[in-house]
Amino acid sequence: MNLDSPPAPSVCGVDNMSPMLLNEILSPQCTLCQARVTSKKKAIELLCDLIGREDPTLDPQEIYQAMISRERLGSTAIGDGIALPHGRVESDHSVGAIVHLEEGIDFDATDDLPVDLLFGLVVPINSTDEHLEILSRLATMFRDKKFSQALRCAEDDQTLYQMIVYYPNNNS
Repeated sequence: MNLDSPPAPSVCGVDNMSPMLLNEILSPQCTLCQARVTSKKKAIELLCDLIGREDPTLDPQEIYQAMISRERLGSTAIGDGIALPHGRVESDHSVGAIVHLEEGIDFDATDDLPVDLLFGLVVPINSTDEHLEILSRLATMFRDKKFSQALRCAEDDQTLYQMIVYYPNNNS
Protein backbone atom coordinates (compact mmCIF):
# COMPACT_ATOMS: atom_id res chain seq x y z
CA MET A 1 0.00 0.00 0.00
CA ASN A 2 1.27 3.45 -0.86
CA LEU A 3 1.51 5.42 2.35
CA ASP A 4 1.14 8.65 0.38
CA SER A 5 -2.38 7.65 -0.63
CA PRO A 6 -5.28 9.48 0.98
CA PRO A 7 -6.48 8.21 4.33
CA ALA A 8 -9.22 5.62 4.53
CA PRO A 9 -12.76 6.94 4.31
CA SER A 10 -14.77 7.67 7.41
CA VAL A 11 -16.61 4.52 8.45
CA CYS A 12 -19.16 4.55 11.27
CA GLY A 13 -17.88 7.94 12.40
CA VAL A 14 -14.19 6.98 12.65
CA ASP A 15 -11.90 9.19 10.60
CA ASN A 16 -8.68 11.19 11.11
CA MET A 17 -6.59 8.14 10.35
CA SER A 18 -2.83 7.79 10.12
CA PRO A 19 -0.62 4.93 8.90
CA MET A 20 0.42 2.27 11.37
CA LEU A 21 3.06 -0.42 11.05
CA LEU A 22 0.44 -3.08 10.42
CA ASN A 23 0.74 -2.40 6.70
CA GLU A 24 4.10 -4.19 6.94
CA ILE A 25 2.51 -7.47 8.03
CA LEU A 26 -1.00 -7.22 6.57
CA SER A 27 -1.90 -7.08 2.88
CA PRO A 28 -5.26 -6.58 1.17
CA GLN A 29 -5.10 -10.24 0.12
CA CYS A 30 -5.11 -11.24 3.81
CA THR A 31 -8.27 -9.29 4.55
CA LEU A 32 -11.72 -10.83 4.38
CA CYS A 33 -15.01 -9.17 5.21
CA GLN A 34 -18.28 -10.98 5.97
CA ALA A 35 -16.75 -14.47 5.92
CA ARG A 36 -18.92 -17.46 6.76
CA VAL A 37 -17.49 -20.03 9.14
CA THR A 38 -19.24 -22.11 11.76
CA SER A 39 -16.53 -22.94 14.28
CA LYS A 40 -13.31 -21.83 15.93
CA LYS A 41 -11.43 -24.54 14.01
CA LYS A 42 -12.79 -23.33 10.64
CA ALA A 43 -12.01 -19.69 11.51
CA ILE A 44 -8.39 -20.54 12.35
CA GLU A 45 -8.11 -22.64 9.17
CA LEU A 46 -9.36 -19.66 7.16
CA LEU A 47 -6.76 -17.35 8.72
CA CYS A 48 -4.03 -19.93 8.01
CA ASP A 49 -5.12 -20.30 4.38
CA LEU A 50 -5.06 -16.51 3.88
CA ILE A 51 -1.58 -16.27 5.38
CA GLY A 52 -0.35 -19.27 3.38
CA ARG A 53 -1.63 -17.78 0.11
CA GLU A 54 0.06 -14.48 0.91
CA ASP A 55 3.39 -16.13 1.68
CA PRO A 56 3.90 -19.43 -0.18
CA THR A 57 7.00 -20.16 1.94
CA LEU A 58 4.65 -20.71 4.89
CA ASP A 59 2.73 -23.96 5.14
CA PRO A 60 -0.91 -23.40 6.20
CA GLN A 61 -0.83 -26.70 8.11
CA GLU A 62 2.26 -25.60 10.08
CA ILE A 63 0.59 -22.25 10.79
CA TYR A 64 -2.54 -24.07 11.94
CA GLN A 65 -0.56 -26.32 14.29
CA ALA A 66 1.23 -23.28 15.75
CA MET A 67 -2.05 -21.43 16.35
CA ILE A 68 -3.82 -24.47 17.78
CA SER A 69 -0.87 -25.14 20.10
CA ARG A 70 -1.23 -21.59 21.40
CA GLU A 71 -5.01 -21.96 21.75
CA ARG A 72 -4.47 -25.05 23.92
CA LEU A 73 -2.72 -22.79 26.44
CA GLY A 74 -5.85 -20.64 26.63
CA SER A 75 -8.21 -18.90 24.28
CA THR A 76 -6.82 -15.94 22.36
CA ALA A 77 -10.24 -14.26 22.51
CA ILE A 78 -9.74 -10.91 24.25
CA GLY A 79 -13.41 -10.13 24.81
CA ASP A 80 -16.06 -8.04 23.08
CA GLY A 81 -16.20 -10.43 20.11
CA ILE A 82 -12.50 -10.20 19.25
CA ALA A 83 -9.81 -12.89 19.00
CA LEU A 84 -6.11 -12.69 18.18
CA PRO A 85 -5.02 -16.23 17.24
CA HIS A 86 -1.26 -16.35 16.85
CA GLY A 87 1.70 -18.65 16.68
CA ARG A 88 5.39 -18.93 15.92
CA VAL A 89 6.73 -20.57 12.77
CA GLU A 90 10.00 -21.01 10.89
CA SER A 91 10.12 -17.73 8.99
CA ASP A 92 12.14 -14.56 8.73
CA HIS A 93 9.15 -12.19 8.95
CA SER A 94 5.69 -11.77 10.48
CA VAL A 95 2.46 -12.09 8.52
CA GLY A 96 -1.08 -11.25 9.60
CA ALA A 97 -4.63 -11.74 8.37
CA ILE A 98 -7.88 -10.13 9.45
CA VAL A 99 -11.32 -11.64 9.08
CA HIS A 100 -14.68 -10.17 9.94
CA LEU A 101 -17.26 -12.94 10.25
CA GLU A 102 -20.81 -12.58 9.05
CA GLU A 103 -21.94 -14.16 12.33
CA GLY A 104 -20.04 -14.57 15.58
CA ILE A 105 -18.77 -17.98 16.67
CA ASP A 106 -17.92 -19.59 20.00
CA PHE A 107 -14.22 -19.00 20.69
CA ASP A 108 -14.09 -19.94 24.37
CA ALA A 109 -13.98 -16.27 25.31
CA THR A 110 -13.93 -15.44 29.02
CA ASP A 111 -16.85 -13.04 28.49
CA ASP A 112 -18.77 -15.79 26.60
CA LEU A 113 -19.48 -13.41 23.70
CA PRO A 114 -19.30 -14.85 20.19
CA VAL A 115 -16.25 -13.74 18.20
CA ASP A 116 -16.72 -12.00 14.86
CA LEU A 117 -13.40 -10.11 14.49
CA LEU A 118 -10.21 -12.15 14.21
CA PHE A 119 -6.67 -11.04 13.54
CA GLY A 120 -4.37 -14.01 12.93
CA LEU A 121 -0.65 -13.52 13.33
CA VAL A 122 2.42 -15.65 12.71
CA VAL A 123 5.87 -14.50 13.76
CA PRO A 124 9.34 -16.00 13.49
CA ILE A 125 10.13 -18.48 16.26
CA ASN A 126 12.87 -16.29 17.79
CA SER A 127 11.06 -12.94 17.55
CA THR A 128 9.70 -12.71 21.08
CA ASP A 129 9.92 -8.91 21.37
CA GLU A 130 8.35 -8.30 17.94
CA HIS A 131 5.63 -10.84 18.72
CA LEU A 132 4.71 -9.12 21.98
CA GLU A 133 4.88 -5.64 20.44
CA ILE A 134 2.52 -6.56 17.60
CA LEU A 135 0.08 -8.30 19.96
CA SER A 136 0.13 -5.29 22.25
CA ARG A 137 -0.65 -2.92 19.37
CA LEU A 138 -3.44 -5.18 18.15
CA ALA A 139 -4.97 -5.50 21.61
CA THR A 140 -4.87 -1.73 22.09
CA MET A 141 -6.55 -1.13 18.74
CA PHE A 142 -9.23 -3.76 19.16
CA ARG A 143 -10.06 -2.70 22.72
CA ASP A 144 -11.02 0.69 21.32
CA LYS A 145 -14.76 -0.02 21.14
CA LYS A 146 -15.49 2.76 18.65
CA PHE A 147 -12.78 1.45 16.34
CA SER A 148 -13.87 -2.18 16.65
CA GLN A 149 -17.44 -1.18 15.85
CA ALA A 150 -16.19 0.73 12.81
CA LEU A 151 -14.41 -2.42 11.60
CA ARG A 152 -17.68 -4.29 11.93
CA CYS A 153 -19.35 -1.66 9.71
CA ALA A 154 -16.87 -2.18 6.85
CA GLU A 155 -18.81 -3.37 3.83
CA ASP A 156 -15.94 -4.82 1.80
CA ASP A 157 -12.42 -6.22 2.07
CA GLN A 158 -10.70 -3.02 0.90
CA THR A 159 -12.47 -0.83 3.46
CA LEU A 160 -11.68 -3.32 6.23
CA TYR A 161 -8.04 -3.33 5.15
CA GLN A 162 -7.85 0.46 5.11
CA MET A 163 -9.51 0.69 8.51
CA ILE A 164 -7.01 -1.69 10.09
CA VAL A 165 -3.84 -0.16 8.64
CA TYR A 166 -5.04 3.38 9.33
CA TYR A 167 -5.71 3.75 13.01
CA PRO A 168 -7.37 6.90 14.46
CA ASN A 169 -5.17 9.67 15.76
CA ASN A 170 -7.79 10.68 18.29
CA ASN A 171 -9.53 8.12 20.44
CA SER A 172 -11.74 10.65 22.17
